[in-house]
Amino acid sequence: MNYLEFEKPLAEIEGKAEELRAMARSNDEMDVEAEAAALDAKADAMLANIYGKLTRWQKCQVARHADRPHCRDYIDALFDEYTPLAGDRNFADDHAVMGGLARFRDRPVVVIGHEKGHDTNSRIERNFGMARPEGYRKAIRLMQMADKFSLPVVSLVDTPGAYPGKGAEERGQSEAIARSTQACLTIGVPLVSVIIGEGGSGGAVAFATANKLAMLEHSIYSVISPEGCASILWKDAEKMREAAEALRLTAQDLLELGVTDLVVPEPRGGAHRDKLTACTNVGKAIETMLADLQGLDRAALISQRRRKFLDMGTAGIAA
Repeated sequence: MNYLEFEKPLAEIEGKAEELRAMARSNDEMDVEAEAAALDAKADAMLANIYGKLTRWQKCQVARHADRPHCRDYIDALFDEYTPLAGDRNFADDHAVMGGLARFRDRPVVVIGHEKGHDTNSRIERNFGMARPEGYRKAIRLMQMADKFSLPVVSLVDTPGAYPGKGAEERGQSEAIARSTQACLTIGVPLVSVIIGEGGSGGAVAFATANKLAMLEHSIYSVISPEGCASILWKDAEKMREAAEALRLTAQDLLELGVTDLVVPEPRGGAHRDKLTACTNVGKAIETMLADLQGLDRAALISQRRRKFLDMGTAGIAA
């Protein structure tokens, strides 16, 4: 288990319980289960207390946890007959974006998502989930294919933002993001999106401009990272805690603001502590969102999606 900074007291208790059990395994005459169980109960209570009052900055840390399930995990757990499609038919295949044809609850769909990787090599290969222009152009190709064959689109968002490298800018990064967002707005099929970790800036919006948007309980979605915001406003990246509070980037904040439609509960202690339950909960959310869009025709789907975004920020404003 990789523990976050604020989980260190919990790490000590769980570590002591594991030490006791390790001693018992090496000595059959030792009976430590009662003492270990008491430590387990104490750790469980502490875990509930810690995760019951997370600050916004702590939620950022949970959303970025290295062991959190990523796009690949959700595809493996929730989708059948997944057939990946690669390349943008222009420059290259971007491994930070994965997508293809699949079946969800026996219904054919197109699934697209950011993939961060699970170890050093795969994270480098996936560019830590930061897509280049060819990644967004691949997503556009998949959305257009879904539109042509009347297949719902499911997008899984988990990115710190689009890759800001020189090559990406030379190949039209901002244009690719804009066209991906445009594709989201113009396809005539149901589009549902789930923020499974980080939803960073335009790199996330390009996948999440959906009819229905869900966020995992400890995920975040913001125009800029807290560190980036602090660097701009206060010239000090260490003020990221204050920036996180000001940005109001948590799922609970965004449900209140009307940006997200649904907050998906996570297992106690975050999705990384029970990946199967997290995947199951996301599957239920996707099913609910698709059911809500059932029966809407092409014009209604496009109109509902556009109206949703045009109405953001207008609550309480007189006509």
